[in-house]
Amino acid sequence: MILPFEPYNPAWKNQFNTLKEELETLLQPIKASVEHIGSTSVEGLAAKPLIDILIGLENEADLDKVPALLQGKNYVYYEKYNEDMPYRRFFVALTDQPEKLGVPAHIGPDDEIPLRLHDHSLRIAHIHTIPQRSGHWLRHIAFREYLRTHPAVKNEYQALKEKLVQQEWEDGNDYNEGKDAFLKEYEKKAVTWYHNQ
Repeated sequence: MILPFEPYNPAWKNQFNTLKEELETLLQPIKASVEHIGSTSVEGLAAKPLIDILIGLENEADLDKVPALLQGKNYVYYEKYNEDMPYRRFFVALTDQPEKLGVPAHIGPDDEIPLRLHDHSLRIAHIHTIPQRSGHWLRHIAFREYLRTHPAVKNEYQALKEKLVQQEWEDGNDYNEGKDAFLKEYEKKAVTWYHNQ
């Protein structure tokens, strides 16, 4: 599959703000912070036109309350990924309610992911829910701020993404693996830099 890849679009910020407002309303029963992360959060960086959202929970015990709070909206809960990443709950925001798009609202541990859910034109955002005090929260926020303030690193990342997006990928996870070495190197640098700010 060829992944969609677009020049930076200022509309991404507006899309995030709309989703943030909805998520904050839905998550009112728990203490949560909603942040824009990933390439769409860095001005001038080309990206897949999917908003990456990080929800930070003040209380780790609230992780399993989130699926019920988002139920009935335009979100698909990928419980399937909980075993590999027990500290995270992952959701995809769709253009409409899952049942109207002919996809399940919940992908269980033993479920196959329907081929239709790999259609990126149906997706608006990827939502990662994690404890706010975790190292995973820190690395995402630090890396975003590092890219925003280090133009040379942002340009290097841009070049890598442009090269990778030309290749044929089975799915988005394979594309992400192509960025893995770069991300590990610069996330580590970003966390050290962030601590020193």
